Amino acid sequence: MKYRIDLKQIVFAILAITAAWTVEARAQTPCDAVPGQVLVDLVNQANLAAVAAQYGLEPTPIDQVGTPPTYRMRIRSDNPQNPCQITTAMQGDARISRRESNRKLKVVEKQGLPWTLGRSWAIGRSWAIGGSAKGYQKQWFPRTIKLDQAHQITRGYMNNPPAGQQPRPIVIAVLDTGIDLTHPAFAGRLVPGYDVVDNDNDPSEVGVLRLNPTYGHGTHVAGIAALIAPDAKIMPIRVLDENGESDLWKIKDALIWAATHGADVVNISFGYPRDFTAQSNTFFKGLIEAADGEQLPGEQIIPGLSDDVLLIAAGAGNGGQIGNGADKIYPAAERLENDHNMLSVGSSSRFDTLSVFSTMANAVDPPRERWVRLVAPGEEIVSATPSGRYGVWSGTSMSAPIVSGIAALVLSVRPINLPGRRATDVVEEMDETGFDWDCNLPSRGIWMETSRVDAFCAVTNNQACYIDRTVCNE
Repeated sequence: MKYRIDLKQIVFAILAITAAWTVEARAQTPCDAVPGQVLVDLVNQANLAAVAAQYGLEPTPIDQVGTPPTYRMRIRSDNPQNPCQITTAMQGDARISRRESNRKLKVVEKQGLPWTLGRSWAIGRSWAIGGSAKGYQKQWFPRTIKLDQAHQITRGYMNNPPAGQQPRPIVIAVLDTGIDLTHPAFAGRLVPGYDVVDNDNDPSEVGVLRLNPTYGHGTHVAGIAALIAPDAKIMPIRVLDENGESDLWKIKDALIWAATHGADVVNISFGYPRDFTAQSNTFFKGLIEAADGEQLPGEQIIPGLSDDVLLIAAGAGNGGQIGNGADKIYPAAERLENDHNMLSVGSSSRFDTLSVFSTMANAVDPPRERWVRLVAPGEEIVSATPSGRYGVWSGTSMSAPIVSGIAALVLSVRPINLPGRRATDVVEEMDETGFDWDCNLPSRGIWMETSRVDAFCAVTNNQACYIDRTVCNE
């Protein structure tokens, strides 16, 4: 008996098996969220009691934020489901407009994460901890981004503010593991910060060098921003504990604190992979949208954010050699309509190529999915470490504060609140004044389209700098 092979049926069977594997893999993925909590938005707030009862939640929210509100709900003690199982069960409920677990966030250089390559202090180099202030000031990357030329124009102080305002320094809020408040690199450079982990006014780092792998991360990141914009001020906000972890609700508190205390730029060097039980991690996206200075119909109003404007630079993650770096890391992957106020940052090498560890969209040509907006140097960056020392670290966490610092330089000469000027204008200028990378990387399975930042061109808004670079092809 002969059998006719139907190619279409084989393809459908393969797709079905693949889909089943995907569903099973997602079902087996640990729920990386704060235990016993979910975040819920309702179409009609009158349905809160009924929704809570149906999904095994306590009827009274832990707290809430925004208009319309996002409720932080506690799972009842008699409910055996975890937060991810509950948010999955809520899918399709017409009463619920948004639902998400209270996701955990982590430093993208943390060792052992399945979605990043963790770049530690010591990568086979005995000198990774140590160094000097001279090494900090004379390292390789400032020449690449033409920082000295930019400093001839501005160092981050707004001398010519809009009418009715006083000259002042631009303020960069660094949301991280905290900071060594006594480090010489920050002398005269700090404004008061906050610790949302312990809820006090002391944002000092907590931990022990080498014993806690992410200890010193915030000090290192803040030192880079301070180097780029030396006349700006650093606002240290401790959002990550001694393990380099936090959650969405703490980040909300940190963003509101930064906005209400005068921050202009926010640096984020942490992340988390997509939650497949949610709707594209919408709580964080709502926070970003609230602080872009443009209140659109239907957007949530968040007191403290919606009446302010923040530029946000976020590291894209270090998963470049894991699955070709296909997995998006949030919040950097929250590409918003018209880009608004988000600068998603990858890492470039001293050879002006994409760092092997840097996460980048896994796309072919066409289409080119460009969720990493910019790249900046991120390899072997010298910066401050606790106890007044200096050290070397690599990762997109080091690239993000370079972009944050350049954003501060731009804002000092062309503020957002000039007539007709918006946050998205700064985003566009920093992109369009960098070096255009439109490159084919077969080893990564991607066609990369991005821009490597240039401080001098960004400050002068010289868009003639935006030239094609073919050197980044393999």
